[in-house]
Amino acid sequence: MRLSTRSRYGVRLMLSLATSDRKDPVFLKDIARSQEISEKYLSQIIIPLKAKGLVTTFRGAHGGYLLSRPASQITLREIVEPLEGDLSLVDCVRSPEVCARSGECVTRDVWHEMSALLLEFLDTFTLQDLIVKLRKKRKGGGAADFAI
Repeated sequence: MRLSTRSRYGVRLMLSLATSDRKDPVFLKDIARSQEISEKYLSQIIIPLKAKGLVTTFRGAHGGYLLSRPASQITLREIVEPLEGDLSLVDCVRSPEVCARSGECVTRDVWHEMSALLLEFLDTFTLQDLIVKLRKKRKGGGAADFAI
């Protein structure tokens, strides 16, 4: 399985909002510039994130976007799922009726477990966790700090 550009850019967009030094709403054009992503593409990505209640929109001259909740309360799954759609590895995991063999297929059981592990894994990371990782990378070039 590969995550689409939509999901990867969506996470970067949300991380940009989470790490913004400004307390005012952030313009999409500023995120596009800093992340080197097309503003037009980001404007398409923000729609499902807003629909899921992850971002709040402000209109007008001082408009833009803010996270709807603290970064510690937004998981990667909440960001990736609306951008990717169903994260099941194969169709029969979500809809067993698409395959006549679903009831007896042992590989479907494996794909089901893998899909569940992926969702659980994405649920374990929040935007706040990514902020911490980002700060560590910026501080030490990504090297682990073993100082006591």
